[in-house]
Amino acid sequence: MIYSFQPIYDSRSKILILGSMASVKSLERGFYYMHPRNRFWDTISKVVGKPAPKEIEGKRQWLLDNNIALMDIIYSCNRKGSLDSDIKDVVPNDIMQVLNTADIKAIFCNGRKSYDTAKKNYPQLEFNYLPSTSPANAGSWDESAWLAIRDKLI
Repeated sequence: MIYSFQPIYDSRSKILILGSMASVKSLERGFYYMHPRNRFWDTISKVVGKPAPKEIEGKRQWLLDNNIALMDIIYSCNRKGSLDSDIKDVVPNDIMQVLNTADIKAIFCNGRKSYDTAKKNYPQLEFNYLPSTSPANAGSWDESAWLAIRDKLI
């Protein structure tokens, strides 16, 4: 079994971004989206109009300062490698802990596995699909959907 990281959020968070499960590289480094070819940090930097810090603690605070909550929809699972298609034995994460604390205006899912898992486990909530920032999604990458989330941060 592998386990997700602790969610990042506070009472000021306005949007919640849900990943599926951290990659092998991210698990090794102990933080979200740490594969060097993952586009998450560059894309979120464009969304907020400020560069993300390089160090992990800086990234955590930067998300909070920009009203962004971040967590994985999967709390634990079995998976060999980093591909979402290899995820099995999913235990969903409790996203209500974030929703009950922060004034979340919208929930965005980073990729299809995140979106499908969220819809299955929280059918009463509204989720917005975004194309995955994973390097495995290189062929169909379009960041315009990500840039559209700016409106929810205001």
